Amino acid sequence: MSLDVFETGLSFWETIGALFMHNIPALILLVVLVISWKYEIVGGVAFILAGLLYITLIIIGALKNQFEWYMIVWTVQISGVAFFIGILFLIGWFRKKR
Repeated sequence: MSLDVFETGLSFWETIGALFMHNIPALILLVVLVISWKYEIVGGVAFILAGLLYITLIIIGALKNQFEWYMIVWTVQISGVAFFIGILFLIGWFRKKR
């Protein structure tokens, strides 16, 4: 999703900065994923909260009259995957706890 920065005609360092800015959420989730390999409960809670945060941000945008119907598909795809990953981590945590 962050590859659109190459189409804007930015300089090299502006492109590097734009790529970094676009990938901050992915880098945060990568850190959470690394921590979650050892502590599944962290992954379960963090990924479910990430899905809820994304839905909240979409709703806030919709309240500011920035809503488009295709955003529903994005919301289901992105938050749905986050919920699924969080649920899998919680299942792993419950099984490991037994």
